Amino acid sequence: MNSVDLALKEAMEIDGATGVALVDFTSGMTLGTLGSNHTFDLEVAAAGNTEVIRAKIRTMESLGLADTIEDILITLGRQYHLIRLLQSHTGRGLFLYLVLDKARANLAMARHRLRSIESQLDI
Repeated sequence: MNSVDLALKEAMEIDGATGVALVDFTSGMTLGTLGSNHTFDLEVAAAGNTEVIRAKIRTMESLGLADTIEDILITLGRQYHLIRLLQSHTGRGLFLYLVLDKARANLAMARHRLRSIESQLDI
């Protein structure tokens, strides 16, 4: 298994995880996906969340904010969607996209685990 496969597998071990993708937000293409929910299209979700990141970056530029995005949380009725921009790969425009079942997830622990996974990811 390569580093991406291992990172996705480890992310799926996070309590409540139902899907994960490693995404290039410059193109919207996934570099890998893994999920247990076959009715949820991670490819479509990854492409859509690419637009969320691009919009936030444009807004930050318009405001003159000289900062970086650590993560973006989207809270739905039954799910958390956690988008973590990879700080170690910022120039490459990569993010981890994690879908969590809200009833089973510990959001603080999920954020902590994604940071740890990122630190071990070698692309």
